[in-house]
Amino acid sequence: MSTTMTIRLDEDVKLRLDRLADSTHRSKSFLAAEAVRAYVESNEWQIAEIGAALDEANAGEFASDDEVAAFTKKWKANAR
Repeated sequence: MSTTMTIRLDEDVKLRLDRLADSTHRSKSFLAAEAVRAYVESNEWQIAEIGAALDEANAGEFASDDEVAAFTKKWKANAR
């Protein structure tokens, strides 16, 4: 099931969306819905990961100073 929503776009963005719709043979509605879906999925994931990290931090689940130093040493060695 889908629903209708109205949004306001800067004129430049609308013109770019028009060109993209023409070049991809997709409707502006399809492209806009895909963009909103991708944005929502990305932000939901990010917020969930931040929440999980905060839960870990609140539970005291931190890397020790020695673990962080070992990781950064390994990272620097692999970067060369």
